[in-house]
Amino acid sequence: MPEWAFGMNCAVTVVDTDCRIIYMNDRSRQTFAKRGGADLIGHNILDYHNERSQGIIRRLLAEGGSNAYTIWKEGVKKMIYQTTWHREDGTLGGLVELSMIIPEEMPHYVRK
Repeated sequence: MPEWAFGMNCAVTVVDTDCRIIYMNDRSRQTFAKRGGADLIGHNILDYHNERSQGIIRRLLAEGGSNAYTIWKEGVKKMIYQTTWHREDGTLGGLVELSMIIPEEMPHYVRK
């Protein structure tokens, strides 16, 4: 991963097609410190998700696309964006998840 991704102010977690964590930037390691932080690399993300979430992960890997939503966790509002990533040859590589803290209320603009 490029150096800039490691120091981003949002969590970046990357998994392969077998759902094994292959990359966590610094924020991701901090976010998941209670579950093991960097030691989660190599683990299967399905082990940490409920049945509904597992279905979404499997659907994304089978069909492609993305999944976006907001959560409220430990007093913080976050936006979660999950999408597939592809290798240089075009084959499916796995999933990437971006998790960023967002304000409770934030402006929304419609641009032309």
